Amino acid sequence: MDTREHIPVLLGESMRALGVKADGVYVDATFGRGGHARAILARLGPAGRLLALDRDPEAVALGAELAGADPRFSIARARFSAAPAVAERAGLRGRVSGLLADLGVSSPQLDNARRGFSFGADGPLDMRMDPDTGRSAADWLAMADERAIAQVLKDYGEERFARRIARTIGETRRTRPIRTTGQLAALCERAVPTREPGKHPATRTFQALRIQVNAELDELRALLAGACDLLAAGGRLVVISFHSLEDRIVKGFIRDERHGAGLPKGVPVTDDQVPRRFKPIGGAVRPGADEVRANPRARSAALRAAERLA
Repeated sequence: MDTREHIPVLLGESMRALGVKADGVYVDATFGRGGHARAILARLGPAGRLLALDRDPEAVALGAELAGADPRFSIARARFSAAPAVAERAGLRGRVSGLLADLGVSSPQLDNARRGFSFGADGPLDMRMDPDTGRSAADWLAMADERAIAQVLKDYGEERFARRIARTIGETRRTRPIRTTGQLAALCERAVPTREPGKHPATRTFQALRIQVNAELDELRALLAGACDLLAAGGRLVVISFHSLEDRIVKGFIRDERHGAGLPKGVPVTDDQVPRRFKPIGGAVRPGADEVRANPRARSAALRAAERLA
């Protein structure tokens, strides 16, 4: 399997956060092109095990090659939110030493114009992680009303000109459908009056639509909600996010679990009786200057880690 086309982000930092044990059981919830998975396998002994998930059929096909060559490894085609369920079917509930989720889009996905993730080259406006299920970005734009489009661009892309872009989308689709990445990128260029330094005017719109199409924030919340039951006591949760919305969700989850969220006010319990399920392992870890120079797509990454309490 060739992994040269995709550089795993924060590789050393994620391995240190996982604290890989030779005989441990690990779950890579976002296999991608296998960079993090291979690093975990390199640290496992003969008794170790790694289960991976991905919903991209190309990633799963690459993972199947690795599984055929290494009996310690297996992969399932599934959303990362399904990691607890997949692990339970494999008999791993409560036995996992570490759970890793790298939430970024892989370079092959971005660079393949047929997948529709990037405005770098014209292609179908798809953006689905799993191209066999769900509604494409083009289909969603065709049926959503302008108010809903503006809300998605504002909430998921933090786009200042969300209403302008949504209005331009509405005007454009009345005369012709928006079916390609090139059409949408050009539309954003017309609609956005000022440019952010170093950013294409379509950057935030493409990010927002990808999150919407793949329900990425709901996926993340579901993964985090199931992580505790998946991990053994002392097991590590490691999440690499690539924009502030994801990072806020992960940070808030770890904070709440550290302080014992969920008890109603006024419940008569002492502090030591408050149920706490995770403790943080440091704060946010970001790529250094050398990594960003070598891989500019790493520049927005943030890693957060937590350990499952007994």
